[in-house]
Amino acid sequence: MNLYNPLRGTSVNSSLLSCEQNETGCSHPRWPASVNTMNGVVYAERSEYARDRNDNKGVYGGILKKILPYFLCLMVCLGCVSPAFAEFTIEDEKKLGQEFYEKMVKHDFLVQDKQVNDYITKVGETCLKAISNSFFEYRFSVVRSSAVNAFATPGGYIYVNHGLITLVENEGELAAVIAHEIAHVHTRHIADMVSKQTKLSIAALAAAIAGAFLGGGGEVTAAAMSFSIAAMQTLSLKYSRDNEEEADRYGLVYLTEAGYRAEGALNLLKLMRRYEFYSNSVPSYFMTHPGTDDRIRYIDGLLHTVYANNRGQTEIVGPFRRIKMMLMTRGELESRVRYFEEEVKNNPSDVDSLYGLGLVQSRKGRYNESLETLRRALSFAPKDPDILRELGAACFKMGRYAEGLPYLSQALEISKDDVGTLSWLGNTYEALAIYDKALKCYQALETLDPTDHEIYYSIGMIYGKMKDIIPHRYYMGLYFQKQGKMDTALFHFREGLKHCVGNDLFCEDIRKAMAPLSQGKKKR
Repeated sequence: MNLYNPLRGTSVNSSLLSCEQNETGCSHPRWPASVNTMNGVVYAERSEYARDRNDNKGVYGGILKKILPYFLCLMVCLGCVSPAFAEFTIEDEKKLGQEFYEKMVKHDFLVQDKQVNDYITKVGETCLKAISNSFFEYRFSVVRSSAVNAFATPGGYIYVNHGLITLVENEGELAAVIAHEIAHVHTRHIADMVSKQTKLSIAALAAAIAGAFLGGGGEVTAAAMSFSIAAMQTLSLKYSRDNEEEADRYGLVYLTEAGYRAEGALNLLKLMRRYEFYSNSVPSYFMTHPGTDDRIRYIDGLLHTVYANNRGQTEIVGPFRRIKMMLMTRGELESRVRYFEEEVKNNPSDVDSLYGLGLVQSRKGRYNESLETLRRALSFAPKDPDILRELGAACFKMGRYAEGLPYLSQALEISKDDVGTLSWLGNTYEALAIYDKALKCYQALETLDPTDHEIYYSIGMIYGKMKDIIPHRYYMGLYFQKQGKMDTALFHFREGLKHCVGNDLFCEDIRKAMAPLSQGKKKR
């Protein structure tokens, strides 16, 4: 049976779709693993597409492009041809992606805002709905860079600069970017490039990716320098036009299967073109994603044919505009104040603009103005947890703890797991010497985010103020242990043990935490 494949506009024999599970045992991570149906059309979920490296536009070049993938697939099924990525395996990709991600975290180049990160992750997971199985567990992050860019690294790591998020006009356009980057990962385009550089170590390859993707933004331009200059000069990573065409095809499938409008992909590229024209600067995205004009024409053609009847949405996760406003409050504050003042002037009842203005006013230390602005926003949205939280935070910064308490309490009732609200509420209770309630807030934060080791310090200090010595010493010991200050950690643990009587649970926890530290000290 011949199956039409809208990703290539060709037919493929269904017998070739099972080559991954054939009895000879040969497999290839890019061969089709299953067949899905979209809008009544059957297509291969994954497939290896040979690319004409010389970009031959002649008749024979076009025919070769169409038949070569299936010819190679047949060869793999029948003769177990060695896979193209034998020297750069899936495990290598995972290691490389993790190496790069850990360096990004270490150098603080990622936005550490749970609300923003939860949002970008939900949009990414929505775009993954069309992929029934994958080799990777995807991770979505926002880079602290004003450069207009997004990129993917091997292993399923997708990065979107906050400069791009603040440029796009709706969630559908943001989803189009993410879907496109997922396609680069799923088709292993970067793996294809780096497999030619097998003499480089994983760390050197991570440095090369940094050099390719992290330029152009003031906040993280130095990131490339934090890796290895030599490695950056060794490898140049830039997608070919065939890579981009393939990622656009797959990206549109992911985008529309997720429920978004296909037009988001086209509108995104047109928006970037306008940005390039008016700002007189080339978006970093274009540096590594070439052939924009060709892509615009190609996607436009798909929208008028394959996706002519698409009726998706521009927002599924939401609220995009609130997240955009939150990110726009970062960076140079004076220009942000002017921007939001102009927005509020043009639309005095716009809640998001009032919220953004209140945030930047607070960050500039203009707390009275911030309170006034946020109260205006609250008058239009009286149950908005973000506005309530920021009102409470502004009151705290002004030392008006009792005044801020009702705002924060109401915000927590509406959004019980909001990390920011719990943090400000805990601080407020602590300032008011209501230690038992402060402790509950901090313990909730510990449960929500066990990786935030700073919370150990807050919990330890609260126990200290409550004169509860054993847990005070335990949590202070944990805090310094996570800081790598082992001698100080041991001091606190030992001081805690001095007060232990009977089978106190904290005493048992102290002994468990002390064991590896004491052994390490004996070896030294």
